[in-house]
Amino acid sequence: MSIARDRFRRYLLPGLAFKAVIIGGGYATGREIAEFFLPAGPWGGLAAMLLATMIWALVAAATFHFAYKTGARDYRHFFQALLGRAWVLFEVAYAVFIVLILSVFGAAAGAIAAATLGLPPLVGTLALMFGIVACVAFGNAGVERVFVWVSVLLYATYAVFFLLMLAGVGDKVVTAFDTLPSGDWALGGVTYAGYNVIGAVIVLSVTRHFRSGRDAVVAGLIAGPLAMLPAMLFFVGMMAFMPEIAGEVLPSDYMLVRLGHPVFHLIFQFMIFAALLESGTGAVHAVNERLARTRGVTLTPAIRAAAALALLVPCMLIADRIGLVTLIASGYRAIAWAIIVIYVVPLLVVVVLRRAPRPVMPQPEPS
Repeated sequence: MSIARDRFRRYLLPGLAFKAVIIGGGYATGREIAEFFLPAGPWGGLAAMLLATMIWALVAAATFHFAYKTGARDYRHFFQALLGRAWVLFEVAYAVFIVLILSVFGAAAGAIAAATLGLPPLVGTLALMFGIVACVAFGNAGVERVFVWVSVLLYATYAVFFLLMLAGVGDKVVTAFDTLPSGDWALGGVTYAGYNVIGAVIVLSVTRHFRSGRDAVVAGLIAGPLAMLPAMLFFVGMMAFMPEIAGEVLPSDYMLVRLGHPVFHLIFQFMIFAALLESGTGAVHAVNERLARTRGVTLTPAIRAAAALALLVPCMLIADRIGLVTLIASGYRAIAWAIIVIYVVPLLVVVVLRRAPRPVMPQPEPS
């Protein structure tokens, strides 16, 4: 293995995996950004994003380091080491979380299919469902390839979007930052960081590339900025379309229609679908890894695919009945605070007190 590839796996891949889990659904479409950051105004929204970035970086670094020290490669073993017998509390919270986010992903895919191609929403939902099944079937190697290549598409697309936005409505953005008031921002940043930081413990399979505790800390500190950068670029662009954009189900579509560039509009919508795909893949793969390591077996592609389908079908059926805005507004805030109490607070207590983590049983490395 080349030195560059080794360093990429140790320092950047964990951050790309973390970004992959959290960027789907309302992040990629802009709905979450509107929900949590627009109410604070331009400068307040950016302050909230910076706060969320710092929380992500700190918790990701602590999570990766704790996982490295305990040898945990899936969320069950991680929380057995962190919480002891109370680890089941996270299992319950994660069950609620995964139903919620997969429902959001399905709803977003359906909305994109309807808005972009004029297809029934169910077509987009089913396309996403079977795409996730195909990606998770091939285990860690296949999932990591998805994280890498979708990341290339995603960062390139957001960079082009930002340039087109500056060229088209840059003057309106400047005016918005000069004139729009800023409001309370801290709670939005903490809440948004709270439920998304769970991504760090979902992608623990990538920690197998670490060679030292330093690798884990550096990778975690990089993960926060990697995950937030696209959202910041998008948020700045949204300022040109205030206040109308605040109530849009798909803020991304609203902006792209008004910017023109129909070909890029299609590319951006494809990028959003790819982001939904990698996010769903990461969330479902975490469940497969938990099953594989708990049973101490290597799951075949057929078993991985079947388990993924069994999880996705009921979640996507929920997405077919409930709107995207309703899901985000009603479910995310409650799960955010549950995750903070069950996961973030105990982890930071361990870090602050420098308590020796509980070792976990050696685990096989499923492919």
